Amino acid sequence: MRHGNKVNALGRKSAHRKAMMSNLACSLIEHKRIVTTLAKAKALRGFVEPIITKSKNDTTHSRRVVFSYLKSKEATAELFREVAPKVMDRPGGYVRIIKLGKRLGDNAETAMIELVDFNELLLTGGDAKKKTTRRRRGGSGKKSETEETTVPPVAPVAETKASKEEE
Repeated sequence: MRHGNKVNALGRKSAHRKAMMSNLACSLIEHKRIVTTLAKAKALRGFVEPIITKSKNDTTHSRRVVFSYLKSKEATAELFREVAPKVMDRPGGYVRIIKLGKRLGDNAETAMIELVDFNELLLTGGDAKKKTTRRRRGGSGKKSETEETTVPPVAPVAETKASKEEE
């Protein structure tokens, strides 16, 4: 039984789990959004949120502490350069987990985990993909003038047969 065990082991030894969390965190910081299993996403949330909180204080000590978790110079630099200024006024909750459904191969629950302040569609209100055409319900009603002019004229059938007979 798991009495008092707060860490999801994910079926791995501790060294493997720490390396996997470090790699997932680096990918999340670099790409701002990744797709993984739901269990890994929930474990990653508990791993990456304290790191992002630590990055809000840009000192040499905090950079070294974050690097000890991430083990990637590029991800650490991007965290302090791009992510930290955007989340500076947010008191927590830096990542969002969205369930995607089951994976085809092994029926595992998949989820997308993303940094909250980097989702451009939600920040702009979703106006980026606004439809320009409107559709009506029902087929009756008169057509607009533009629809009538765009329909090409149909050639009469009798004239095409007559032209073939002449040749």
